[in-house]
Amino acid sequence: MHQTRSRPLTKIMITAAAGIMAAAGMAAPATAAQAPQTNRTNTSAQFETVTTWIQGNVRIGPSTGYRIAYTVAANQNLTAVCWLEGGTVSANGYTHNKWVYLADDNYIWGGLLTGNEVGNVSSRCW
Repeated sequence: MHQTRSRPLTKIMITAAAGIMAAAGMAAPATAAQAPQTNRTNTSAQFETVTTWIQGNVRIGPSTGYRIAYTVAANQNLTAVCWLEGGTVSANGYTHNKWVYLADDNYIWGGLLTGNEVGNVSSRCW
């Protein structure tokens, strides 16, 4: 089943999340390693499933300079939104700068995914 993301829904979700965080007394740390403030909303994008071929890290931004959000195992399915260019990584015999933006607001380097450099995700983030 594919879903689409629209700008009004995204704004509502962001507003709701900010309200929940404020109510819980939480604030995002102001560090240099925060996720980039790029427009990752793509109204034509549909969620796609990507699969890891090896264990790796999911990060809060599209480079190894961002902190690790969590680690994924090999053969794990993740929900992807789009792909973008970020920090270059050389690992497991691959070198490139393609990252996949996930539906949970985190990023995974495409070299950890089955398929092409972006795990066969069809939509580029803009």
